[in-house]
Amino acid sequence: MSTTWIPYFQAQLDDILKELREYVEIETPTHDKQAVDSLGGVIAERFRKLGCRVERIEQQQFGDQLRVEYGEGEEQLLILGHFDTVKEIGTLATEPWRIEDGRVYGPGTYDMKAGIIFCYFALKAIIDSGLPLTKKLVFFWNTDEEVGSPSSEQLIRAEARKSAAALVIEPSFGNGLIKTSRKGGGEFTLHAKGKAAHAGNDHAKGVNAIEEIAHQIVRIQSWTNYDSGTTLSVGKINGGTVSNVVPEAAHAIIDVRVSKREEAERITKLMHGLTPVLPHAELQVEGGIPKPPMERSEKTVLLFKHAQRLAAEEGFTLDEIGVGGTSDGNFCADEGTPTLDGLGPVGDGAHASHEHVLISAIPERIALLLRMMTTL
Repeated sequence: MSTTWIPYFQAQLDDILKELREYVEIETPTHDKQAVDSLGGVIAERFRKLGCRVERIEQQQFGDQLRVEYGEGEEQLLILGHFDTVKEIGTLATEPWRIEDGRVYGPGTYDMKAGIIFCYFALKAIIDSGLPLTKKLVFFWNTDEEVGSPSSEQLIRAEARKSAAALVIEPSFGNGLIKTSRKGGGEFTLHAKGKAAHAGNDHAKGVNAIEEIAHQIVRIQSWTNYDSGTTLSVGKINGGTVSNVVPEAAHAIIDVRVSKREEAERITKLMHGLTPVLPHAELQVEGGIPKPPMERSEKTVLLFKHAQRLAAEEGFTLDEIGVGGTSDGNFCADEGTPTLDGLGPVGDGAHASHEHVLISAIPERIALLLRMMTTL
């Protein structure tokens, strides 16, 4: 495979963008099952026409998960992505599909419908060109990634355990960096209970729940350690009723990110071990850290170096980075499967109004995917 594939996909850019536009203009907010299933039907049909075996795994609350298989044999390579978005129905009215200055804009372009399109065209080229595979390809297209993959986590983990490697087609970072590590993450809710009292007449009889929460916030924030990659952020607080009543209740929501599994266990223990500062105050802790970190293992490094060599054969450089956000790749890595993330589009604006994909980088990203699919 010494010939570069970039010109091949460059010649197909019009078809690639046409396909991407169709996907983008079917809006797919995670919580709208009917909308997500509508695009799921389109994706399923596209891959069936390539000769894939498509399994639609029915879900009650979220869109049906799609498991797409091509090739034969016991060994498999997992390619993972999602087609739900954070954008609600009607977003197209304010963020329409458009092409400006070499960029294609629209909700879900970057995160991450383009990645599924890239896989489709890479597989189509493999089939059309009669390229041999070393392993069976299993594409798992998730429908609830944006809310933490509650209905798909165990399905993804099961596929990861059967796979030699996992390629996650989430967007790249910056100018095309591959993600070789991700932090794990979760959320805790801390409830404080005090005692209501008249703020003027009976102040001494009250127990101020907001004051208790304030003490706890200082304690929780102090557990942040940038050197170890552990961050805790109290992002929302609520409490009290009116200003002249000592507040009986308050709560805080805490975002947690960790780089190591042992840190997740340590922070979870600390959170559930919180004790009140004020006499007669009570605390209750809910939540946890469900997304384990995707750690940069030796196997992941070898996988990245392989991708780097393939990129060089296509005439471009590939570098790596560790990021704080989570993806379904975290689950794969937690199963011990070598995992590369960020193999999708180059662009910017995930979850934002300026979401876009850089058109000039599309051919090289698909070329890299094709090479990965046929050499792993």
